Amino acid sequence: MPIHLRAEPGDYAESVLVPGDPLRAKYIADTYLDDVRQVNGERGMLGFTGTWDGKPVSVQSTGMGCPSAAIVVEELVMLGAKRILRVGTCGGLQPDHELGDMIVAISAVPQDGTTFTYVREPHCPTASFDLVHAAVHAAKEMQQPIHVGPVVSSDVFYNPDGGQYQRWSDRGILGVEMEAAILFTLGALRKIHAGCLLTVSDIVVEGEFTRISDDELRAAVDRMTRVGLATVTSH
Repeated sequence: MPIHLRAEPGDYAESVLVPGDPLRAKYIADTYLDDVRQVNGERGMLGFTGTWDGKPVSVQSTGMGCPSAAIVVEELVMLGAKRILRVGTCGGLQPDHELGDMIVAISAVPQDGTTFTYVREPHCPTASFDLVHAAVHAAKEMQQPIHVGPVVSSDVFYNPDGGQYQRWSDRGILGVEMEAAILFTLGALRKIHAGCLLTVSDIVVEGEFTRISDDELRAAVDRMTRVGLATVTSH
């Protein structure tokens, strides 16, 4: 039995949404899933399984950062997960981004130590095309505007290198977050589908830092969650 997800094979669906925040996992389960039951509470890493539109789906929090996310993803795979989609937040890095915008990540710059520990050579963590395609299709069906492109996964939230945000922006990186690189890497290594949807909760370029309001964030996360559920259950 996995150490951190105290569950048995069959407790999780093959399709799993993975927010970082355990309270977001609970919110998604309570708001969107039918016949829902809690399947994990170890270390506050809340996990739930239910159905959406008649299809089995789980939601499991990962915590913050690649080390924590790696543990959860590895154990979800042990428990039978086949499609894992991150639904998280990020700092927007492009001048045309607005708070609440949605990003579909196609790759993630591995600015973290965990990914290097797994691969130990230059590597481009890349999302499953099936999930990227499904997310773009679902967003269009819902008339939800999206940005599609690369993101960066950083080990630090309070970055001591303030100029790094602009350098990332200049190279076309859409957003900075903390988990996608290891999710995509483990997706490749463990032969599952891995993807990532992000809501822009902060703008961190052009010398300013602006933060979304709680109400705006909740509405944006709802939009992202609807796209995420349609994406991860589209097989």
